[in-house]
Amino acid sequence: MSLGAKVRAGARLSLLNTVVIRIGNFAAGVVLARTLLGPREWGLYATGMVALGVLLSANEMGVSLAIIRWERDVKEFAPTVVTLSVLSSTALYGLLFVAAPATARALGSPDATAVLRVLCFSVVIDGLACVPNQVIAREFRQGARMVLDLLNFLVTTGTTLALAYTGAGAMSFAWGALAGNLCALAGCAIAVPGVLRPGWSTAEARALVSFGLPLAGASLLVLAMLNVDSVVTGALLGPVALGFYQLAFNVSSWPVRSISEAARRISFAGFSRVADSREALADAFGRGLGVLMAAAVPPCVLLATLAEPAVETIYGDRWAPAAGALRFLALLGLLRIAYELAYDCLAAAGRRSSLIAVQGWWLAALVPALLVGADRWGITGVGAGHLVVAALLVAPAFGWAVRRAGVSGAVVLRACARPFVGGLLMAAVSLLVDHWSGGTRWGMFAAGAAALAVYVPVVLPMRRLLRSGEAAVAVEPRGERVLAAEGER
Repeated sequence: MSLGAKVRAGARLSLLNTVVIRIGNFAAGVVLARTLLGPREWGLYATGMVALGVLLSANEMGVSLAIIRWERDVKEFAPTVVTLSVLSSTALYGLLFVAAPATARALGSPDATAVLRVLCFSVVIDGLACVPNQVIAREFRQGARMVLDLLNFLVTTGTTLALAYTGAGAMSFAWGALAGNLCALAGCAIAVPGVLRPGWSTAEARALVSFGLPLAGASLLVLAMLNVDSVVTGALLGPVALGFYQLAFNVSSWPVRSISEAARRISFAGFSRVADSREALADAFGRGLGVLMAAAVPPCVLLATLAEPAVETIYGDRWAPAAGALRFLALLGLLRIAYELAYDCLAAAGRRSSLIAVQGWWLAALVPALLVGADRWGITGVGAGHLVVAALLVAPAFGWAVRRAGVSGAVVLRACARPFVGGLLMAAVSLLVDHWSGGTRWGMFAAGAAALAVYVPVVLPMRRLLRSGEAAVAVEPRGERVLAAEGER
């Protein structure tokens, strides 16, 4: 099967997988938020997720990505990857366990110590699972990925709901996540047998660390950038405000998780196969960006323009304070989808120094913006600060970085032009209909339908991106790449 066919098949299964899991997570979250757990419990859980996110960004030092990127027999270096990832993730968890009380206090939630210690053990599990997970990604085995994700979801959700009903509070999130990750690890061992065996080669270890550390550094900056808002909110405004903000961020991330995650399970592997050809890489990035923007604009625009009725309808009136931040975070979600695709493109092209420069710039600009926003306008100011920095300061930086990799500004503009115009029309129609209806819940549905009606004709011609121009990369037995580009560029 050609690479193009593998990518298309993997993309379909990945999208189906992501949509199914996200719908399930959404339903479980609604049940918990409306009946069992309030803003304080969500805030404590968010504190734990901040710490876990930082640990996950550095737990295996980026070495597992070599399984996708290196065109060698995985069995040659996988044992060294296992050893490195398990040692580093265990060391990180040990540090976190000791520092949990101080970390919880610094994040403004001293009651989160137990949540941190239980939830963050997942970093050790991830250190074990990274090799089989990357083998699945390398081989585009999205069917196996779907089964593993479904198993994780069922165990996590079932455990969380059961514990929440018994009054476990925020700890229900922590134990649920741990149970789900353990089951997924067992599934990985079955799906990809024989790769969890540890081993050691000093030469391989040097090469892996040299390859992975820059990517781990960039990933750490990404996670810091995406979590510094929670740190600022928790430290300055407290766990209740953090609970409201966390819900707003989670809602704004629906399009990111449903669309971007589905793409990222195949994008790095796909870009890696064409990374030696600047033309092919630019073509693949342009097509991918166009498809993602066309799919992401409707949910992001509707969440931004209909934030208040959406939050109140789905989660109940007590969560209404989250709407102020959601208006800005929804548009941030649209930018995150584009930036995550650019991240994978740059990583595949070996532009690790550019990634670190962009992410470092983003983080440096973001911290003061969030501090000012939180001090003056609460969680709404945090969301606004995030968006302003991402749109005005980070977009030019990513544009500079992808140009260095061979993706011109014209490629990006062509990919985004129709979704951008369609998004402006959607926003205008949505706001007008919502205002005309008086902001009612039925008016929200009418506004969404009318906005979609004006958007679809604008982006409909982009359907050719799904049918034409199939760039295929065939990997010959001796590992040489042969590029065959067909159709429109």
